[in-house]
Amino acid sequence: MSATAPRRRSHALAPSGLPRLLGALAGGEPAGLDRHLELHGPLPARLDPRKLLDAIEAAGLRGRGGAAFPAATKMRAVRKARGRAIVVANGCESEPLSAKDALLLCELPHLVLDGAELAARIVGADEVVIAIEAPNTEAAGSLERAIEERRAERLDSATVSIFLAAERFLSGQEAALVSQLNGGPPKPTLAPPRPAERGVNRRPTLIQNVETLANVALIARHGPHWFRELGTEAESGSRLLTLAGAVASPGVYEIECGTPLASLLSAAGGLDGPAAGVLIGGYFGSWLDARRIAGVELSNEALRRHGATLDCGIVVALPQGACPVGETVAVAGYLASETANQCGPCVHGTAAIAGTLRALACGTAQRSAFADLERWAAELPGRGACHHPNGLANFVASALRVFGPLFAEHAASGPCAACTADSLLRSPRAAMVGA
Repeated sequence: MSATAPRRRSHALAPSGLPRLLGALAGGEPAGLDRHLELHGPLPARLDPRKLLDAIEAAGLRGRGGAAFPAATKMRAVRKARGRAIVVANGCESEPLSAKDALLLCELPHLVLDGAELAARIVGADEVVIAIEAPNTEAAGSLERAIEERRAERLDSATVSIFLAAERFLSGQEAALVSQLNGGPPKPTLAPPRPAERGVNRRPTLIQNVETLANVALIARHGPHWFRELGTEAESGSRLLTLAGAVASPGVYEIECGTPLASLLSAAGGLDGPAAGVLIGGYFGSWLDARRIAGVELSNEALRRHGATLDCGIVVALPQGACPVGETVAVAGYLASETANQCGPCVHGTAAIAGTLRALACGTAQRSAFADLERWAAELPGRGACHHPNGLANFVASALRVFGPLFAEHAASGPCAACTADSLLRSPRAAMVGA
């Protein structure tokens, strides 16, 4: 059972006025401009950027890339900054378990490009950059065709280009992405100014996740009240989630914010068998006890009660036959290898955590291992230039909380039989294609 989710499978939970974002999907082929316009219609003519910004704020749209920051607040900051702005549509999707942004870019590029054009009008930008990881050649090809279609029809006021970012976990982090666009490595900056003030080419830069921009395109057409018909008061609209692991139909799902986790699993054909645990939010996410599935709703507000957030929108049901200890060790080791190598607490702290976890799994850890991990998980967050150490600390702390007895068994007796199997979580995203 693979824990990766085939990118070609996509679903919407119904009924609920869904799908919204995924409505123009065409059996795995990119939706061309004709099909896009047939379903969504053209962008409203003579659109007042200020009124659109007010509509986005009234809709309560929050970023879909992980931070869940209010989209309108970020746009206002760029709009007020000095200088000609630039818009960056962030489709790097550096999280190996995620497939939602790739789905949008490969099969629904015009919805993303609509949102990017509208964002450019709002902040007064004359340039839009679509940033994707270099290996994502399918998305690059789909975007190139869509951009040519739009140029032929003169749909966009801003010039649009594609930027190929490094294939690194930090590539999609805002400051690291700006560094790459300016010709540097994928490393976050250690101090202000923020991208909204001075980013790409020292210009005010709006960086929005591609799913966020796709929602902007829908709000412009249908308005904030329509958008709020789905979701909760605190988290409106729909969301794309990548569902993977021990389910009958893994893939990208569009859900109403606040949908019960049990409903999502049911829509995916249910669990293949008993789950050892459920990972919410991906590599920076949190493990939940599988026995608590019935009480979990998929919104950040509800998940905080369980010590979790949706982050970039990933749900993985770990099969009973997999080893949660081995999976945690594999992810921690990967994250420790993906630091920017510029912050001492991150470089040394993540390595110490990953090494101690590995020793626990092998039964060779020192007696202070659990106390050390607890201390490091509490001390590491907030001490780096980005949230990388925060994410690792949260992931590990949740694993120890949910699977503590299993870690203790490994510490006493060494690796179990399942530890020798290939990791289900530590899989390159390329493996999702055609899975």
